[in-house]
Amino acid sequence: MQGIGIIGCGNISTAYLTLAPLFQGLEVRAVADLDMDAAQAQATKFGVRASSVDDLLAAGDIDIIVNLTIPDAHFAVTRSILQAGKHAYSEKPIVLTQEQGEDLRSLAAARDLRVGSAPDTFLGGAHQAARAAIDAGKIGNVVAGTAHVMNHGMEHWHPNPDFFFLPGAGPMLDIGPYYVTNLIQLLGPVRRVGALTSTPETSRTILSEPRKGEVIPVKTPTNIHALLDFENGATITLSTSWDVWAHRHGHMELYGTRGSMFLPDPNWFSGDVEIVDKSGETASLNTTTHPFGVPNVDNNGVARANYRTAGLADMAQAMNEGRAHRCSLELALHAVDVMTAILQAGDTGNMVTLGSTCARPDPMTADAARALLK
Repeated sequence: MQGIGIIGCGNISTAYLTLAPLFQGLEVRAVADLDMDAAQAQATKFGVRASSVDDLLAAGDIDIIVNLTIPDAHFAVTRSILQAGKHAYSEKPIVLTQEQGEDLRSLAAARDLRVGSAPDTFLGGAHQAARAAIDAGKIGNVVAGTAHVMNHGMEHWHPNPDFFFLPGAGPMLDIGPYYVTNLIQLLGPVRRVGALTSTPETSRTILSEPRKGEVIPVKTPTNIHALLDFENGATITLSTSWDVWAHRHGHMELYGTRGSMFLPDPNWFSGDVEIVDKSGETASLNTTTHPFGVPNVDNNGVARANYRTAGLADMAQAMNEGRAHRCSLELALHAVDVMTAILQAGDTGNMVTLGSTCARPDPMTADAARALLK
């Protein structure tokens, strides 16, 4: 049993604290936050202890610490976790530069520690069914595709949306990881990118309580349209924008030499996956026989599967079994490289060749998923 601590008691901590009990080998024992009131509130709600950050880093019953701080703090906090001799698992994006990533890689290797990172939604039943179909050649070689995540931002619902509009976030680094990571697990690594980026609004007005009416600055591009050139030859258009009121694009589509595939939102574990072959016949893949494809939450009237912490559970199991974990540092750093290169391409107007690569993570089979669940 791995003792789990959490640093950062904001909105996302509720998901981890709620869902971690679904998995074998994990026991959340303590939470910490710079705001002790926030830590105490979550500790009381979920029956764990509240701790200061320093005490959590030094705690003898904590093996893995989950970093749920804001993006700009991810690197420093993860580094402090490794320096304390603990394994680390971070929310996305794990770092904001490749230099930070290499620092963590070196520190983890020197201390024989594991580093993992969200997102883990690509382990879901829908995305694993898509992976299996692609690997089996159901649509032939993937030639091209599209991915779209476009809406009008976070200020409408989030109580403290400030960081979403600062460097390290924006739609590319905040929502993009779900799409980029899923594309990498489906198609493999990216070799170069190009992009157009813009910031149509330099400020946003918060429309949610308790800060309704407060104006916050926008200091990162919020409208990004990118081209991804994959090492396997596939070319994908990726659009992430918080300047769109409505659209009719699908979440993700892949076009192969033998057919096309339509995939659901990679921000969730479940959804419909359809294949249209050369004759025009449509077939739906079975995604709910996979444990991480079974709906378990209601999202505004839509039944969805949410198994966040699956990546953390897989890392804990991998530590026991001496194998690689799927939500790896290498995968996370390549995804960050892709996204920061996109922002660089938008800033310079030039194509950017990636300096990193990674192996595709192992598939999360139905049997492997069952082995993680209680």
